[in-house]
Amino acid sequence: MQIAIIGAGHVGSALAGTLTKAGYRVAVANSRGKESLSDFTRRTGALACDMAGIAMGADILIIAIPLCHVPNLPASVLAHLAAHAVVVDANNYYPARDGRIAAIDAGQVESDWVANQFGRPVIKAFNNIIADHLAHRGGSAGIAGRIALPVSGDDPESRRTIMTIVDAIGFTPFDAGTIAESWRQQPGQPAYCTDPTIDELRDLLHRADRQAAIRNRDKSVRLMAKLPSDYPSDQLVRVARLFVGLDKWKPATWAALLRLGITVLRHRS
Repeated sequence: MQIAIIGAGHVGSALAGTLTKAGYRVAVANSRGKESLSDFTRRTGALACDMAGIAMGADILIIAIPLCHVPNLPASVLAHLAAHAVVVDANNYYPARDGRIAAIDAGQVESDWVANQFGRPVIKAFNNIIADHLAHRGGSAGIAGRIALPVSGDDPESRRTIMTIVDAIGFTPFDAGTIAESWRQQPGQPAYCTDPTIDELRDLLHRADRQAAIRNRDKSVRLMAKLPSDYPSDQLVRVARLFVGLDKWKPATWAALLRLGITVLRHRS
């Protein structure tokens, strides 16, 4: 199976590395051309391609770029994509980064908007986990605490295809239903960046709240702006889990919250 990735940022890099290690043939393209990807290919083992040819021969096309750039993708990308190929939306909407997208602000599900830009269905996956954990926190099936990732989409066969890939790179796949339900794994929701197990994920998706998610998303963005770029991702996940009611009795959780508070206060001073 050949997998193409558009985007060489944190998520694109994490996926390229884990997919290559799992035995998939992976090609990556970005807006700057394949000459800019020499270090990327050495780190991940993926093949660098120009945007014009990235979709040729691909069975899976993963979009891992800021949402605001999706409408600007060259038409040739989809023109070269086979009819059977599955398109995966690994993006998230952050107005502070992407600007305002009126349709999404009016209530359209993010991945439904992406599908409209492409003119073909998409699968939502790989968007609710910190990139560093996507790269390094996968584990064998059956191990305790294995992180579960939701996969949403309207075509059951396409969902199963991506769920197989999720499992192959070390995470427990969870069938999260149709694209209309994929809002449950968007930023600000309980399932977002909390590294849940399969049982936890099922409950967190059920508890999702569309209105609260917008407030939580924007608060998180403001908080992240106050932290150094190298702030430990595992500390952020611990705090995120606490805020959704998980790990309340673990001392490490409260230590992570205290560390976060101290860091924010130092930033203010």
